[in-house]
Amino acid sequence: MQSPTQTLAEGLRLPTNGLDYAILAIYFAVVLGIGFAARRSVRTSLDFFLSGRSLPAWVTGLAFVAANLGATEILGMAATGAQYGVAVVHWYWIGAIPAMVFLGLVMMPFYYRSKVRSVPEFLLQRFDRSAHLLSSALFAFAAILIAGVNLYALSIVVEALLGWPQWVAIVVAGLFVLAYITIGGLSSAIYNEVLQFFVILAALIPICVIGLKKAGGWDGLSGSIEKQHGGDFLTAWGGTGIGDANPLGANWLTIILGLGFVLSFGYWTTNFAEVQRALSAKNLSAARRTPLIAAFPKIFIVFLVMIPGLVAAVLVPKIGTAGSDLTYNDAIPYLMQELLPNGVLGIAVTGLLAAFMAGMAANVSSFNTVFTYDIWAKYVVKGREDGYYLNFGRLITAIGVLASIGTAFIASSFSNIMGYLQTLFSFFNVPMFVVFVIGMFWKRASVKSGVWGLVAGTTAAMLNYFWIYQQGVIDIPTDQGANFVSAITGFVAGAVVMVVVTLFTAPKPEAELAGLVYGTASPGLEDAGDEDAAAGDDAWYRKPALLGWGAVVLAAACYLPYSF
Repeated sequence: MQSPTQTLAEGLRLPTNGLDYAILAIYFAVVLGIGFAARRSVRTSLDFFLSGRSLPAWVTGLAFVAANLGATEILGMAATGAQYGVAVVHWYWIGAIPAMVFLGLVMMPFYYRSKVRSVPEFLLQRFDRSAHLLSSALFAFAAILIAGVNLYALSIVVEALLGWPQWVAIVVAGLFVLAYITIGGLSSAIYNEVLQFFVILAALIPICVIGLKKAGGWDGLSGSIEKQHGGDFLTAWGGTGIGDANPLGANWLTIILGLGFVLSFGYWTTNFAEVQRALSAKNLSAARRTPLIAAFPKIFIVFLVMIPGLVAAVLVPKIGTAGSDLTYNDAIPYLMQELLPNGVLGIAVTGLLAAFMAGMAANVSSFNTVFTYDIWAKYVVKGREDGYYLNFGRLITAIGVLASIGTAFIASSFSNIMGYLQTLFSFFNVPMFVVFVIGMFWKRASVKSGVWGLVAGTTAAMLNYFWIYQQGVIDIPTDQGANFVSAITGFVAGAVVMVVVTLFTAPKPEAELAGLVYGTASPGLEDAGDEDAAAGDDAWYRKPALLGWGAVVLAAACYLPYSF
């Protein structure tokens, strides 16, 4: 882990001019304009927190992928490419696509038909209040930590752009995001995320094209990488045999189980920052297609972050090392400084700021929903009129942003913010996933098994990371490898404890599980067909099964050029 002082402030400054600032100013004006336009549609708390469940699938699908495509994704995955090489594709093709498809095909019907307003609320219906309260608290805490990561990532760019001290950049950026979320609620966040998706693409594509040209094309880049880092740096599975050494410090088993199953499914199926976008869709068909539509751009986005990371690894061989002022997080800003002309630089800076706002807005909007509905309205101030909770939602949004400003400084102590994020996911998302998957597919899982599964999974993952890994009880080569092991440990511990507790405690009456467990139907579902259908939903190209399996096959095919 490197010192937070080893950042852009020590020499990396973007050569911006008036044209770049003009592009940036236009973008900020548009973002605020969308916020004020969205405000007209916010009349109830459901409008503020879930857009009144009225949005079409293409909007929620692009917002779904944009919410994930935050600054942490761009800076963090480029950092991962610079640090570990082509192995970064695992976070997309095995670490995202199967779980996104599972969410769309299997889990969204449970979420949407149960009419829950948040992911923890589902646990209240399936288990009990203790599981609900603990999962709400864990999720709210994790959302603030992750929003802080986005704030820190933005501060890197603003520090390079304006030369502001890091703390000033964090505070100013946080207040701007607070403004447009508070004004327009989730609708403002989602419509801005659609805009941000295209702005992000416009920022990353020139970096990739010019960076490849600077490195001598793909052949020149791969030749330099092989010479500097070895052949395994250019393959996804090279050196991943059990006991073999590879840049990632993980073998095929921990990659498949730790990342491909536990971390991936834990994030994509239970992270409310993502699921909230699907819950805002206008009907069940649109909600199911939301993550499936998002899966297709997700497959190819990896190239837009992997290539800059590889280029940075060649152009700055000492990046991330103890003797360099540049951390892995600086890969993208360094290439922006060195390669992009003015005008294009302004678009790139705007794209990174857009990415930050998408990521932070997703976490803040999910935080305010969970805190308002699942903690405040359920346990603190009950039974008030809807307007009270709408106003409280705006207040807690401000508190959440202020808390994120504080957690941003925690993220600044990590040289690879994506590694830090994976650590958080193994602590918070994985235990929630094991409780969800067992609760959804096992009727016998008892009422009390939910809360004890959460406690056991979170505790086991933290013990593995802070004691077994950091104290050297077992030799795990890298932080990422340790995260995979923590995820597996948390999942197994949570599952075992749920089974044991179930054997000694009472199950929920089967009549109360209707629509919550696989194989049961929601009450009144036989009359819901017309409600769930919309014109054109039965078209062949909108079939969820076709979209889902098509994405899985395409992702698997993408592995072939990087497997040997």
